[in-house]
Amino acid sequence: MGILSFFASIFVFMGSILNLVFPAPVPERPEGEGTELTMPLGGGCDPWFYEQGGRYYHCYSVGNGVGVKCSDTLAGLWKTPGRTVYNAPENTEYSYDYWAPELHFIDGRWYIYVCADDGANENHRMYVLSCDTPDGDYVMEGKISDKTDRWAIDGTVMQYKGELWLIWSGWEGETDGLQNLYIAHMSSPLEIDSDRVLISYPFYSWERKGMPINEGPAVLYHEDSVFLFYSASGSWTDDYCLGMLTLTGNPGSSSGWTKSPAPLLQKAETAYGPGHCSFVSSGGEDYIVYHANIDSGTGWNARSVRLQPVSYRFGLPVIGSPAKQGDVITVYDNRAE
Repeated sequence: MGILSFFASIFVFMGSILNLVFPAPVPERPEGEGTELTMPLGGGCDPWFYEQGGRYYHCYSVGNGVGVKCSDTLAGLWKTPGRTVYNAPENTEYSYDYWAPELHFIDGRWYIYVCADDGANENHRMYVLSCDTPDGDYVMEGKISDKTDRWAIDGTVMQYKGELWLIWSGWEGETDGLQNLYIAHMSSPLEIDSDRVLISYPFYSWERKGMPINEGPAVLYHEDSVFLFYSASGSWTDDYCLGMLTLTGNPGSSSGWTKSPAPLLQKAETAYGPGHCSFVSSGGEDYIVYHANIDSGTGWNARSVRLQPVSYRFGLPVIGSPAKQGDVITVYDNRAE
């Protein structure tokens, strides 16, 4: 680790502690009228909201396939009808269990990164779909993997200084019981051309409730900084929560990321197990989108989607408490910018 990276890591660590001590700041709201949305938006899990060219997209699982919604505004996205853009064929290694699909626009083409298997969880791997349009009929491009070809889910793409990086959750070996975050360099949207590098493992006690897990990575870009949010602990527990890594050096090095020592979003009344997030901007404001449970102890059976604005202090994102049942969030569209 270079001297600049070292001091950046210290700054991130101390800033994280201060943000934990002081109440979350109230975000500066854009001028103009916004649209009020009552939380939660509705039932769902692993929400992937995405903005490209002033339009908004929601990518989601549909049985053994993927669906996409498109909207001119963030506020209208949830209730916009979607369409199924891909159905898996039968009797393949990717016929079942489509989890957490993500839509990305890279070099003029649309890609969906999703994990799937043959019906056995131990065979979950990441796959890439592609299309000329965001909500057209996608084709299966194939599996994307490093040379270990081990269990892998929740792949996301980070675009940084003209380079592509794939970040995902995976097993260290060939058995379940621990999930880490790995990164690898991409030669194209369809291929990895480096070894995988471990950038996060469940170290803190809040990352190990139910099972030691780091999963669901999601990149937040803010000014010149890059933040990597991830979900920690068992997704079936009330203690599922969001942690954060900050890029403070080489993205392809384990020492290039600094972990915040406390979760940035954790359970509250009517918002149990908040996790698996994405980020989207509208009206000059960043929003985090995630799922949580209204009732304690309901695990995977009753997750619902919420969103809320992100604020910043000491150069770091601050989320505050999760949106509770009945909370009203005002969303500003891009016409208010």
